[in-house]
Amino acid sequence: MIDKKIEAYIEKHSTDEPELLYQLNRETHIKTFYPNMLSGKVQGKFLEMVVRMLQPKRILEIGTFTGYSAMSMARTLPEGGKLITLENNEEITGFAKSFFDKSGVSDKIHLIQGDAKEIIPELDEIFDLIFIDADKEQYVDYYELAFPKLRKGGFILADNVLWGGKAVHTDKRLDKETSGIRRFNDYVAADSRVEQVMLSVRDGLLLVCKVND
Repeated sequence: MIDKKIEAYIEKHSTDEPELLYQLNRETHIKTFYPNMLSGKVQGKFLEMVVRMLQPKRILEIGTFTGYSAMSMARTLPEGGKLITLENNEEITGFAKSFFDKSGVSDKIHLIQGDAKEIIPELDEIFDLIFIDADKEQYVDYYELAFPKLRKGGFILADNVLWGGKAVHTDKRLDKETSGIRRFNDYVAADSRVEQVMLSVRDGLLLVCKVND
């Protein structure tokens, strides 16, 4: 993983998060058990930049957590754009929604609480960008369920594909999350319908372009 000094240097030379995202970042660390699940300043800015470049009309996010990534992406969604974000943990959705309501972009964000594997097939949308950041054991399932909902030429971004460096280990005694991430990475690498590049941003991002149906 990235050296702490390099990580600090990267943060120092990246644009600061706006005040509301800073507050969300801080409260997530104070009030939740797993604050490292939050995208954070650098990854949030990266997601914002991706949306600014691609100008998608429809985004699907699988895994809301406290809403940092959704708000980051919604900030640069074009006029008329919509972001649908799915979160299975009922206890956290109220936290996220309280920040969406203060964000100034709440009209662009549609939060759905429930199991993504049940919700995705029912969505009557075609998406330009899909961001996967939920249960690591289920990444391949999310990928396959969402793929038909992605337009040709659209992009998938998957978070935590390095999984703290454990994704590159060859130890046979892997935990379920690491096994799920490794299975997903290998699955996408073997998928002839896409082209992909793995980025070492934060805990690893896999950027995938759908080139064939």
